[in-house]
Amino acid sequence: MTRILAPSHAMGTILDGKAIAERIKEDLTRELASLKQRPRLTIMSFLTPASELYLKAQEAQATSLGIETSGSYCLPPDITQEEVERVIQRCNADPAVHGIFVHQPLPPHIDPQRVSALIDPRKDIEGIHPQNSARRFFARARIGSCTALAVMELIESTGVDLAGKEAVVIGHSEIVGRPVSMLLLDKLATTTVCHVATKDLKRHVNRADVLVVAAGRPHLIKGSWIKPGAIVIDVGINVVNGRVVGDVEFETAKQRAAFISPVPGGVGPVTVMMVMKNTVEAFKLQQRDGHG
Repeated sequence: MTRILAPSHAMGTILDGKAIAERIKEDLTRELASLKQRPRLTIMSFLTPASELYLKAQEAQATSLGIETSGSYCLPPDITQEEVERVIQRCNADPAVHGIFVHQPLPPHIDPQRVSALIDPRKDIEGIHPQNSARRFFARARIGSCTALAVMELIESTGVDLAGKEAVVIGHSEIVGRPVSMLLLDKLATTTVCHVATKDLKRHVNRADVLVVAAGRPHLIKGSWIKPGAIVIDVGINVVNGRVVGDVEFETAKQRAAFISPVPGGVGPVTVMMVMKNTVEAFKLQQRDGHG
């Protein structure tokens, strides 16, 4: 793993997500050049403030790589469950669509488990279909959560061996917290998952050699809680007073952490590129299995 880090005048080294994403993009560009057909990605977005930023970044990167996104959907927040399911079924049935990505979180009246189970597992580039989730549990996933994979790319860029390290994940969502925890376990990190019912969050954070925060609450984690020398990966994307901020108090945390990802510019760019990478992987699997 190439170490791509940005120097910092403070103690913490800033993990440059844009540089890591650029390296992945270079590899994908070479891979796409060898393909006779261009993969096509369908993005379903409900246009919340956070997902709107993500959607624009995804479409821009797809265009620059030559991955088609025509036929993506910007869905109204008041869309019904049945209408969402019809859109997914339409994409499942279209042989020209190789990847389906549904932005999270969904509107509160949409059942995320029904949505996950309906996506064709061969086209599920987020790894949320029950079949793909089961493969991940047994460390045999062919397509994994884009955000979770991005988190691991950032952690691995530090060059730190995770075996035996205390890892703490804040948040237990199906697209970040749970898959990240399993990927950390695969690296032999001793992993704790915290959530809304966790007592004494500060105590858990304070012992973490590796801290991954994906709670969706701005500045939930105080910088003073960070264990000196820790790796801190902030997945949070929160819009506060017109600014995008993370779940960690960055300025204070970087004084204590050995490595820390910024928001924006950390997990986000790498996640977008993992969407592209998973789309290419799904396309190749479909071609190999005779479904493309």
